Amino acid sequence: MPDSIMYQEDAYVVLETNQPEQFFTPAELFDKLKGVLSQRQDDLPKDLQRFDTLEAQAQYLMETSCELDVGPDEFLQWYVVRLEK
Repeated sequence: MPDSIMYQEDAYVVLETNQPEQFFTPAELFDKLKGVLSQRQDDLPKDLQRFDTLEAQAQYLMETSCELDVGPDEFLQWYVVRLEK
């Protein structure tokens, strides 16, 4: 059985076009994704179209993806990291 620590999300490293690498809490990434998705409701990826709310779309992305196509020559990527204490 896998160790439960594998499923803990301390933080995310977020990479964006023309931005330095940033560390987000899960709540901050959730809010970031909701903001990006709110501006793209008419142009959602097919797998997100089945969800009725921004919250469900953002949660799905956090659980299943590590990037979102935000347009030509732009990117938004996120990766789970564990911070040592």
